[in-house]
Amino acid sequence: MTKENFDVTGMSCSACSARVEKAVAKIVGADNVSVNLLTNSMQVRFDEAKISVAQIVDAVVNAGYGATLKGTRNQELGTREERTIDKEISQMQTRLKWSIIFLLPTVYIAMHSMLPTPQIISELFDGRANAVTFAFTQFLLILPIMYLNRKYYVNGFKTLAAGAPNMDSLVGLGSMAAAAFGAFALFRIGQGLGTGDFALVDEYSRNLYFESAGMIVTLITVGKYFEARAKGKTSQAVEKLMNLAPKTATVLRGGQEVMIPVEELVIGDEILIKPGESFAADGVILDGATTIDESAITGESLPVNKTVGDNVTSGTLNKSGFVKFRAAKVGGETTISKIIALVEEASASKAPIAKTADKVAGIFVPVVIVIALIAGTTWLISGASVEFAFSIAVSILVISCPCALGLATPVAIMVGTGKGAEHGILIK
Repeated sequence: MTKENFDVTGMSCSACSARVEKAVAKIVGADNVSVNLLTNSMQVRFDEAKISVAQIVDAVVNAGYGATLKGTRNQELGTREERTIDKEISQMQTRLKWSIIFLLPTVYIAMHSMLPTPQIISELFDGRANAVTFAFTQFLLILPIMYLNRKYYVNGFKTLAAGAPNMDSLVGLGSMAAAAFGAFALFRIGQGLGTGDFALVDEYSRNLYFESAGMIVTLITVGKYFEARAKGKTSQAVEKLMNLAPKTATVLRGGQEVMIPVEELVIGDEILIKPGESFAADGVILDGATTIDESAITGESLPVNKTVGDNVTSGTLNKSGFVKFRAAKVGGETTISKIIALVEEASASKAPIAKTADKVAGIFVPVVIVIALIAGTTWLISGASVEFAFSIAVSILVISCPCALGLATPVAIMVGTGKGAEHGILIK
């Protein structure tokens, strides 16, 4: 059996990760599949005689997402990933800021009759004569909010059409339904004013849902923003571990000192370490004596004396002496590389409670949509107004949007393992 890690793109909620997991698990030869939403990664243990990496990637693509084999992680790759996370957080922060800027006046106008308002606001929006202005102003204000958060509608309706609705589907359906009903109400208000049916004007002026359309996507973006920040902080802990290993090493080649990238080190290389440098590999001291700070690996705060014949560990810091040592383990076999791999594996793997949460999340979205339709239809049949039945259906969609069940567990595990790694505590 072989174990490989993959980068997965396009996932936005636990229903997505559950769908990817299910798609790969169906392949004959896939023994164990674990998809992590927060790290956008997938770990698969499979039989190479039965399936290939290409087949696994194809299964993810056919499910509506993207996948690539994760290569050997090095410092440069880690920096690029960190920059990607930082960029994602920055973009989300900008989107959230402008969404709030447009949402606040929308909510204020919609609720102004219950709040202290200046005379100019009352003159603009109060009374039947201003009903169209009251509704149309809110409509204009939510358009930028919906455009800024268009990914919820694009991804949501795309997955819904594919028969695999996710949390974006709930968000998109709830927000779009509220906006569509508001537009219908605006049309009915104009119709009432044109025909002199003021009862119709009063009825629909009280049943605008524009502020709800904007509020739904803005609140979800708040949650996504905090989720991205948690992901960014946890990845920084892994980056700190990766920074312990140097990028280059000075080796003896043909009697000459040559500086080479650590990736080119081979077992048996004689490596020279000066005071203040970190060991690039695991090995045995051939010449010299020194004190080494091993706190990053062992947690021991006091430097340890080392001399000829003693073992040295990658990622530890040479404090005082000049030494020469022979590399015994290089690349992915070094102690620091294995620690990084363990931390990443712990973050990507799932505890039993997380697996339970994913199973629920996999059927959660379609069940919520069905419940919303049943509730709305039941109220209509029982004689309630269209507006009331609609509000019931939208409410069910909206309160289900945050997906706390699917996010809280992986966030807790990821932040916990990352914070532990930051303090030298490894959790498997």
